[in-house]
Amino acid sequence: MGALASRIFDGIETTVRKLSHAIAPQPRIPTTRSIMRAAARLLASLKPGQFLEPGTPTGLTGLLTHPSPRSTLLYHYNSTLDKLKKIPESSVYRQSTEALTKHRLAVVEQTKPAGWDEWQQKTLMQVQEDPERYQVLNTSGGETVVMPNEAEVDPRARRAEWDGEALQSMPEGIRSAKERLPHVGKMKGAANYSNERVLADIKFDPEPKYTAEAISELENRLGAGLIEEVIQVAEGEHKLVDAMVEAKVWEPLEEPAPEGQWSYFERNTHTSTQKP
Repeated sequence: MGALASRIFDGIETTVRKLSHAIAPQPRIPTTRSIMRAAARLLASLKPGQFLEPGTPTGLTGLLTHPSPRSTLLYHYNSTLDKLKKIPESSVYRQSTEALTKHRLAVVEQTKPAGWDEWQQKTLMQVQEDPERYQVLNTSGGETVVMPNEAEVDPRARRAEWDGEALQSMPEGIRSAKERLPHVGKMKGAANYSNERVLADIKFDPEPKYTAEAISELENRLGAGLIEEVIQVAEGEHKLVDAMVEAKVWEPLEEPAPEGQWSYFERNTHTSTQKP
């Protein structure tokens, strides 16, 4: 009887173990479908109207997201058009550059982020309080304020001491006025320094940003790659006009090219291959 009872208890114990093992939750290995479903939920949770964060990578090496694309393009395009007026209208370079610049300027002017007019009006009012403190660039398209590069620094950091002024060693001993002249500027500080400007706490609002959808639409209309690439091209063209004006490329060559020098590169002058 004892052996039979022992077998019964062993059987019951084995059955209980199997049942508990079947009921207990087993670790699940995520499948591709479950991962895709989770990613879809994350994408669905994103709200429309996202803004691109300045300074983040764009996908092109060395090219970061620009903090103020619209004001930068407006200034460079308007300034380039002003410089092109120094070149005769008969110049092919002026005609082609002017046409492309006007087209892209019109596209940028038609796309305006929300709150742009209010931000522009507020910024100009702040500049008028102390116009000599800020650099204002005038073009045919209006005024462009060069924003001061003032980064927020933790007051507990060491670089925040003396308002970020770097320590400079001055020469000791008696020196003549001529020897002290190079150090006078360093001792006086910045050229536009004043006690009132130090105490005045004027903070400019950041430029209104394009949404990701607006940036994508603007890039498609311009058809020249990322908006950061368009800015680089605009900056390069802005500098190139100065070089073209200085070189006076519209004037005839000092040494005329021989007749027929460029005929080899004309259209339909190549040697055709034999037909099969």
